[in-house]
Amino acid sequence: MAEMRRRKTVTATIGGVRVGSDAPIMVQSMTNTDTADIPGTIKQVAALSKAGSEVVRVTVNNDDAAKAVPYIVEGLDKLGIHVPIVGDFHYNGHQLLIKYPGCAEGLAKYRINPGNVSIGRKNDDNFRTMVEVAVKHQKPVRIGVNWGSLDQSLLTRMMDENSRLPEPKDAREVTMEAMVVSALKSAKLAEQYGLRPDQIILSAKVSGVQDLIDVYRSLAGRCEYPLHLGLTEAGMGAKGIVASSAALGVLLQEGIGDTIRVSLTPAPGGDRTEEVRVAQQILQSLGIRSFTPQVTACPGCGRTTSTFFQEMAQQIQDYLREQMPTWKERYTGVEEMKVAVMGCVVNGPGESKHASLGISLPGTFEEPKAPVYVDGRLFTTLKGDKIVAEFIKILDDYVDSHYAAREAVWAR
Repeated sequence: MAEMRRRKTVTATIGGVRVGSDAPIMVQSMTNTDTADIPGTIKQVAALSKAGSEVVRVTVNNDDAAKAVPYIVEGLDKLGIHVPIVGDFHYNGHQLLIKYPGCAEGLAKYRINPGNVSIGRKNDDNFRTMVEVAVKHQKPVRIGVNWGSLDQSLLTRMMDENSRLPEPKDAREVTMEAMVVSALKSAKLAEQYGLRPDQIILSAKVSGVQDLIDVYRSLAGRCEYPLHLGLTEAGMGAKGIVASSAALGVLLQEGIGDTIRVSLTPAPGGDRTEEVRVAQQILQSLGIRSFTPQVTACPGCGRTTSTFFQEMAQQIQDYLREQMPTWKERYTGVEEMKVAVMGCVVNGPGESKHASLGISLPGTFEEPKAPVYVDGRLFTTLKGDKIVAEFIKILDDYVDSHYAAREAVWAR
């Protein structure tokens, strides 16, 4: 993995997992089930955890959701799933955390939105109550500012002050500054009410790529709290994936960010775990963390009128993803393996040589043979209608012979 200089932070802990400083950048996700639906929420949290989410947030918006939290945590524990569960609170979090101590204790972290509690009003009792509950149960808190629910009294005051300047800034700049001020002010209040700096994580989410980059650069330069990154509403499909990749890629490359979430809008009935895979792919593409072996495949052109190489690339990618949970328990370092499935002679052999394991399939009108390269050297040449099965056998043998066994885990 690439050596990238991380921004200096204090080190927080979520459910026993270190966050910030030199700890691995953590992938987060959030359920979209009704939290009161205990079986449904357990099922989705389990799926997100299996996909690689290292923290899962759930909505805690009413009595039924708060009452459900301990049962969700217990149900996951019975399944052997110990992913930290974060409670997302708005408006009534102070009431729910006091009324349902089992919820307060069962959650690994609380998310508080300063714009939706009492900060900026006559008093900050609601915010203070939530922080004091966190202190009592020794839970970290993410203070999550969002431009869609920004503290309006703070924003109004800053807009008024700006309007009186000889050269006023534009409204966007004032709004970005208000988000940073809201986050930092809330963090200092949380410390005054008993939280330690290593129990505080900040976020300042917007939905525009350049806005996100600007606000996090400003926030990162003015504090040492760990930061959670993500566009607040990334969108659907390609738009959400590209926007998240563009924004997070710039910030992560600059060493900013300690946890990330890709907030994709799923299609109706769509797979919620997609956002986890996208977040992992962003980190892996930047060379920050490895999660699963990568398949390099060419896009195809007039030389590759057959779809066989595309089908094989998909089969190999699916096979790697299916095998990874087992391999991760048995082998060390297998997630860094690179596999190439190429479609013709132009770049096929060269790209295959750069991979741990590569195959160059014949293009249109090329000789019907497929050379296989292992660690840059020609290993064998495959022909016939069993190429996929034979390549998978070579792949399995490579994994078994090239990655150290975790004997203490799987030999029991």
